[in-house]
This record gives sequence, C-alpha cells and structure tokens, in this order.
Amino acid sequence: MNARALPPSRRDALLAQLRAWRTWPDTIAGLWRRSLRFRTLLITIALSSLAILVACVWMALAIQNDLFQSRRDQVLGDARRATTAAQETLDSAVQSDSAQVRNVMDSVRATLARQSFSERVAAFRIDQEPSSTAPQDFLFGGDWDEQITEALKNRVRSNGDVQWWQSIALPDGSGGSVPGIVVGQQLNVNVEGAGAYELYIAYDLSAAEQTLGFVQGTLWVVAIALIAIIAVISWLVLRAVTVPIADAARTSAELAAGRLDMRLDVHGEDEIATLGRSFNAMADSIQAQIKELADLSLVQQRFVSDVSHELRTPLTTIRLAADVLNDHRDGFDPVSARAVELLHAQVQRFEVLLGDLLEISRYDAGSVQLELEPTSVAALAEDVIASMQQLADQHGSEVRLVAPGGYSPVEVDPRRVRRIVRNLLGNAIEHGEGRPIVVTVDSDQDAVALGVRDYGLGMRPEDQERVFDRFWRADPSRKRTIGGTGLGLSIALGDARLHGGTLAVWSSPGRGTNFVLTLPRHPHTEGLVSPIPLDPGDDTLAVLGVTEPIDVDAATRAARQEQT
Repeated sequence: MNARALPPSRRDALLAQLRAWRTWPDTIAGLWRRSLRFRTLLITIALSSLAILVACVWMALAIQNDLFQSRRDQVLGDARRATTAAQETLDSAVQSDSAQVRNVMDSVRATLARQSFSERVAAFRIDQEPSSTAPQDFLFGGDWDEQITEALKNRVRSNGDVQWWQSIALPDGSGGSVPGIVVGQQLNVNVEGAGAYELYIAYDLSAAEQTLGFVQGTLWVVAIALIAIIAVISWLVLRAVTVPIADAARTSAELAAGRLDMRLDVHGEDEIATLGRSFNAMADSIQAQIKELADLSLVQQRFVSDVSHELRTPLTTIRLAADVLNDHRDGFDPVSARAVELLHAQVQRFEVLLGDLLEISRYDAGSVQLELEPTSVAALAEDVIASMQQLADQHGSEVRLVAPGGYSPVEVDPRRVRRIVRNLLGNAIEHGEGRPIVVTVDSDQDAVALGVRDYGLGMRPEDQERVFDRFWRADPSRKRTIGGTGLGLSIALGDARLHGGTLAVWSSPGRGTNFVLTLPRHPHTEGLVSPIPLDPGDDTLAVLGVTEPIDVDAATRAARQEQT
C-alpha cells in the first residue's frame, strides 16, 4: 500500500507509530536508568527464563534419551524373540524333511510375521555362490537397498551370534520419512549348499516421536506459563516494595523544594511502615528546626535593622563632632591632634559599616528594589577608575581599561553596578601587590560583562569558595590599607543576582585573581553566558610583561613580619 494514498489522519498515525518504534530503545534505556521496578522485573524475568529454559532443555533431552532407549530395548527384545522363533522353525523344518528346504522360508516368513509387530522384514543369503538346495531370499515392506547400510551388513556377516541395530529413516509412503531402527542378525540353514542368511527387521518409531513431540510441547507451554506467572508475582511483590519507596522519594523531593508539611501515608506494622514513621518523625524534626532557625534569623535580621537605624542618629552627632574637632586639629597638641585624626577615620569607617549592615538587612528582608535606567557599563567603568586613580597610585598599581564592547546602554541600576565595580577594583588594588590591574568590558547580544584582573597573591581553592561570605578574609594576618568592612563582596554578589546576573571568581596562588560580573541585556535570560572568559589564561601576563609568579609563602611571611 502506498502511504501517500492513505488519508492524512491515518498517514500521520502510521508515521507516529514508525517513529515510536525508533524511540523504543531510548525509552527502554531511560526506564532502565530511572525505574528500579522495571530494572528488577526485567532482571528477574531474564534470569528465571534462562533457568526455566535450561531446565526444559535438560528435561526434554533426558525424556528423549529415555524414551529412545526404552523403545530401542523393546525393539531389540521383539526382534530377538522373532529371530529365535524363526531359527527354531527353520531348524525343525530342515530336520524333519530336508527335501522341502526350498519352501521353508515361507514358514519362517509366517513365523516372523506372527512373532514380530514389524511390517518390514528381509532375509538375504550371505554366500553368493549358486545353490540348488538353498532357500530363496525374501523381503517385504519397502526398498531395503536404501535402508540397510554396508556397515551394518558387514557387522551382521562378520558375527552371527550378535544382534546388531542401527537408527535409520524409514519412508512413510507419502514422500517423507519417519525415524526407525533396523535390527540385523544371522539365520543358520543346516542344509548342504545353503549356509547362513542375513535377517533384517525394521521398526517404525513414529509413535515414539509423536509422544516425544507432545511431551516437549507440553514442557514449552509449561515453561511459558511459569515465566508469565513469575513475571506477575514479581511485579506484585516489587510493586508492594517500590511504591512506598517511590512515595518516600517523591515526598523527600517535596520537602527539598520547601513544602515542609508533606508526610508519608503509613499503614501497617512492617518494616516499610516503620521506615515511613521514622521518615515522618525526621521530617517533623527538620520542620521544627527550620522553623526555629527561620524565627531566629528573622529576629536577627530585625535586630540588625533596628540597631542600625537606632545608631544612625547618635552616629550622625558623633560624626559632626568629629568633623568639627578634625577641622580644628591644628590648634591641638600633637597627641590630641593624632587622637582626633584617628577618631575621624574610625567614625567614617563605622558609618560605612553601618550603611553596609543596613543594605544587608534590606537584602535579608527582601525589600530591595532596582532603579533601572539606560547605562553604558564601559563609561561607568571609566568613571570608577578615574575616581580611584589616586588610591591606585598610592599602591603603585597601574589600572588599564580594555573595552572592546559594553558602550551601548543597558537597563541596570547604575548606583549598584558602580558599587560592584568599586568593590572589585578596591580589592584588586588592595591585593594587587603594586602590579598592573586590567579592567575588561565586553558585550554580546545577550549580556554585558565586566572583569577585574589583578596579578597579586591570588587565593587557594578553599578560599575561593568562601570569598563571598560575610566578614570573611582570606588572610586575617594581612593588614588592611583601604579599610573595608568585610561585606563588600557579599553585597556585590547580591547586587549582581538582583539584576539577574552572575558574579564569578577565578584565582590561582601566585598568579592573581579575576572577578567577572555578567549582566543580562534582557530580564529572565536562561543560560546566561559571559562574553568575558572567567579563566584569563597566560596571554595577558605575556602582554604586560608580568610573567614571574609571586612566591606566596614568602610574601605572606613578609606581610606578617611587617605587621609585627
């Protein structure tokens, strides 16, 4: 049938079925990976089928062998009785009347037909020399030339006291063949010039073959039924075990997603029920602890926010007084003047810390909102670099701006982005060891990125994991020269996430650090990829001529000695 001749609905259904056939291997592979029930059921059925197959094959072969041996022993016994009766008939006829020896074979033939249940009998004179007294050969029941092999003839002729047999294929009269056995033995004719005769009796084993076929068919039917029963039993048992496990997995996923009131439905007193009750008790304990921690965190956030707000008024008064004292410090004695300078500096630092704490409390409370406006990130970076140029000169660091992109406006909160860049650049100046600092700005159709790269001491991998933690410092023994609060990078990470972007860090001991801020051009951008690689490689080092890594241990020891 031509597929084009079918109606569109049937053609689409046919194509869907064909496509479904192609996806079967992937579907089965997916079930094998995801479903414990399917995997266990498939393994159970496969191993059970193999065991039943081996058992059935062994039983079929054993029954076939036993049936053949029984039928063979029956045939040999029947042939032996018939041959003995024929020999007795032949001996009796020859001794009573030797003149009628030519007709003796008729009596032997009748005796064989009466004593044997075979319909295929033949007798041939062994000595081929012509004799006037030898009885004639006889045969009935088929073409014996094709049924008796030369090997069997030679064995019968060579030993007259032994009964020989051979498996053969007997014609069934319809052009086919059936299995059979031919039995050969000698008959002695005690007449001068006659000699011994070859006697062959063929037996049909088709009845035994039918019996064997029936037994084998029954075995295979029983085997298929057993496999089906085992599959059903295995599925029921696995369902009883895996359904509670699947419920536990689904409930644990719901708990992990934040639905802390989810519990397992427990029935019975068995091990699965005990596991379910233990799981529910664990969930109750986790929910209680999370609620307690949430309440404690809420109290802590409220405390920080309230304390920060309450401190603003006295801090403002103290700052005004410190400013007045600092403006008139020239009229004080040297000790008092130094005290006023320290007071003025620490009050400014405390004011910055209080502002950061208020910002952190806003993030924790979820009350932060962006004030978006079109902003050129490259121009913003130029302004920040210009504002911090004096600080970079004090530390002996040259700040270089590389901006192949980022000039087109993007909707961001410029105040927060400027704060991120100031924090990153301030950290680079602080830890840059007087080496060059490279600020890179680039963009593509999906995002705009800013990277700040220094060639200072760098950080270890365990330090990189905590670099955005609050109040954390990589090396507390190093003296601060800028005077940060320890909250700058944490706030910068919050600002980046508030924009839907990312803030990532790469660092290597002795090779420096690279922070990359990536901001999306469009909100809710999935799979955001930064235009600036996080790992800067060694090319920039070669361009700047800064190819010698810093000995981190020696630099750390020198810093500690200086602090001491």
